[in-house]
Amino acid sequence: MFAGLLTAAVWADSDPNAATRLSEIVVVGTPIIEANRLTPLGGQVTEVSEEQIKELNAQDLPSALRRTPGVVISRHNPVGSFGGGDGGSVFIRGMGASRPGAEIQMAMDGIPRFVSVWTHPLMDTLSVDNAMRLDVYKGAQPVLFGNMAFGVVDVVTKRQSDPGFHTALQLAGGSYGSFIESAEHGGKSGPLDYYLIQSYRSANGHRANASGELQDYLGRIGYDISANWNLSVLFNLTDNSAQDPGDIRTGINQGRFDTTTDFGVITLANHYESADGWVKLYWDHGAIDWFDQFNTGTARNDADTLTRWDNYGVKARESFRPWHGGELLAGLDVDHISGKATFVTPPGTPRHFDRETFRIIQPYAMISQQFDLADGVWIKPSAGVRGFFHNNYDTEAGPQAGLVFNFHDTRLHFGYARGVNYPGIFVETLSEMFQPGDNLQDQLQAETLDHFELGIRQDFGKHLRVEVNGFLDNGNNRILTVPPPPFPPTWQNVGAFDTHGIEASVTVTPCRDLSLFAGMTWLEAHPGDLPYTPQWTASAGVSWRFLDHFLLSVDGSFVDEQTVLSRNRSSTAVSTERIGSCFLLNARLAYQFPLPWADGSGEVFIAGENLTDADYQYKPGYPMPGINGMTGVRLTF
Repeated sequence: MFAGLLTAAVWADSDPNAATRLSEIVVVGTPIIEANRLTPLGGQVTEVSEEQIKELNAQDLPSALRRTPGVVISRHNPVGSFGGGDGGSVFIRGMGASRPGAEIQMAMDGIPRFVSVWTHPLMDTLSVDNAMRLDVYKGAQPVLFGNMAFGVVDVVTKRQSDPGFHTALQLAGGSYGSFIESAEHGGKSGPLDYYLIQSYRSANGHRANASGELQDYLGRIGYDISANWNLSVLFNLTDNSAQDPGDIRTGINQGRFDTTTDFGVITLANHYESADGWVKLYWDHGAIDWFDQFNTGTARNDADTLTRWDNYGVKARESFRPWHGGELLAGLDVDHISGKATFVTPPGTPRHFDRETFRIIQPYAMISQQFDLADGVWIKPSAGVRGFFHNNYDTEAGPQAGLVFNFHDTRLHFGYARGVNYPGIFVETLSEMFQPGDNLQDQLQAETLDHFELGIRQDFGKHLRVEVNGFLDNGNNRILTVPPPPFPPTWQNVGAFDTHGIEASVTVTPCRDLSLFAGMTWLEAHPGDLPYTPQWTASAGVSWRFLDHFLLSVDGSFVDEQTVLSRNRSSTAVSTERIGSCFLLNARLAYQFPLPWADGSGEVFIAGENLTDADYQYKPGYPMPGINGMTGVRLTF
């Protein structure tokens, strides 16, 4: 069942996120997540580190977040996400189910990455090989992230921060003809630093037409202009393909989904004792070639949709600390969202949606102040607001406020935010291409979300941490199509929903060689057919180092039955497709050893997924793989 191949990965001493050197005795890392932290406005952020991604044997963004409390995923294939949404996506507390359109912002170093014409992210354009860590913001983030941020996943990219050099190579393979290869190299000497990443993943899939291929290339170069200023350039290229294996109930598949992207950011950053910030110029160009879709008119797979997009702009932010405990933050985003599409549906002639460009200007500000009441006792209120000035739609405001109270080993936090999500280019595309008459898309307003959160964290010494968070989300002005009568169909803001629930997690580190994590989420949604809102989810993980050289990582999850598939943007739509509950168990066993040169280290591992051979699916008619595995070797020098 397991295919044996080599893997190598090297983590130099200079890498702050490096794997452990075996010549030292260290505490084993936390499984599943690194930690939960708070934003300056009292919102919760869950961190998943590079080490956790490795121990989960995650090959893409959904698999890296599949055990994160409050997150559920979708997918078709072992490698490659088909078209986003049902074929591969991430959902946070019920957010993210709209297609076209999306409520969750997927970002790289704070820059949104999404296909503008359809206004949703594509998982294959965000490789986990680039991630120093993943930051998951589980509530609305209007001040820090702006439009389309009812939740956020930010890929914080790798970079060389300390003097020295770092090289990493890996090669692995396993079930279904899977093959994984990657190479990294970074360095810092004097004022110059750089980082290069290349990776390739492919698999034949667990059934016919389930193959996928991912290629990723990233380069970053930075230069310290002075002790306080740094100029850097980052470029990321991806080239990906995924097939649709089809619904086993009908035998119909939707062809092949190819994506290519070119993403670049120029950053001028400053850092002083009382202030720091940056200016970022960015450009994101991408192409989707969706070939061989099933054509109901010809009953053949002969339809194509070809999409091109360019998102670009400038983002500036500066944070000031003018007095003890105080922080002032000010920023400005100018975002251009542009794209076009071609529809080929035989026997008709191709139809073209000409390029459309939206512009959103977004100034924002925040203030916070920490009041120290006694040793280990403090309170920190904060407040901020972002303005949204759209060239097509009405001006909006996104206020946000938080309050944090710390009493020794106990921390309480409360937060409120009003998220804003403007109509995407998709309302123009669908109106022009598929909906006759005047559909009133120019009269739409932004979708909004009022998010409330209350949480507590309690530390019991250095070995036990318990966290509990309650949340409430009220969504309004959801964009829907209202069908005739009267004619024609029109776009209107008539949708509403609310979700509320509780998340809890426990982290235990009884000794330096053993760490345990468990988390659960209870979620209630209205209307009851809201997709990707299972009432109960739970996850657990164990990291155990034994016999000096062995590291065992085990993770498991339970996901309750749930409604699935994209939430149709029609006022008459009812979501009826459901999948059953499932329990999944994975494990990874690594033998780690020192190398005789350059303080390097190596690792031979074997990883297994779905070890109980559970029968499960993320989409009706799309069974997922049974028990499967991978083996490889990682080296560092």
